[in-house]
Amino acid sequence: MFQYCLFDLDGTLTDPKEGITRSVQYALRKFGIEEPDLDRLEPFIGPPLKDSFIEFYGFSEEEAQQGIVWYRERFAPIGVFENQIYPGISRMLTALKEKGVHLAVASSKPIGFVRQILAHFEIETFFQVVVGSELDGTRGTKEEVVEEALLQLGVLSVPKEERKSLCAMVGDRKFDIQGAKAYGLTGVGVSFGYAGEGELEAAGADFVADTVEELEELLLAGE
Repeated sequence: MFQYCLFDLDGTLTDPKEGITRSVQYALRKFGIEEPDLDRLEPFIGPPLKDSFIEFYGFSEEEAQQGIVWYRERFAPIGVFENQIYPGISRMLTALKEKGVHLAVASSKPIGFVRQILAHFEIETFFQVVVGSELDGTRGTKEEVVEEALLQLGVLSVPKEERKSLCAMVGDRKFDIQGAKAYGLTGVGVSFGYAGEGELEAAGADFVADTVEELEELLLAGE
């Protein structure tokens, strides 16, 4: 069905909950904010950290930037490896690559962390292109990440109206679907990640897969 597939990382290929939420918890504690319930910090999984600190805790831009510094103080040496690859992901990527599908990672996470995680789980060789944000905030939106991935894959030169049957963007949050829609891609949501109830549908996902097996079937449909 698709010649190209872009994948979000957090909540799509891997489950990063422990590392992200504990690192957010650490940063909040530096501000004197105690949040013992890690489940309450799940909304930080997916969107840019700065936006989340501002939205969920009312931080100013300056406070949010300081929050990111403190977050990375724990995440870089510890949190990045508090992560689990979802069962079946390696098998799915193998099947897609064997069918000749061009694969890319399009994540809002800083590119250095993205590459570390892909290498840690030994799945980096599946991906022709890996795109993330930069530590200085460059390429901080999902739309910018998707644009760069499409540019590197050579898909950006394809007329927008022709991309939907050519390329899918797979992710677990509304931001992934919004990125797909912005560039005329098929938006595929996965419900096993961290979207709120109805979030993916409300964002306009073309399909929603409930399991990795269902996702694999969907992406290979018509092959």
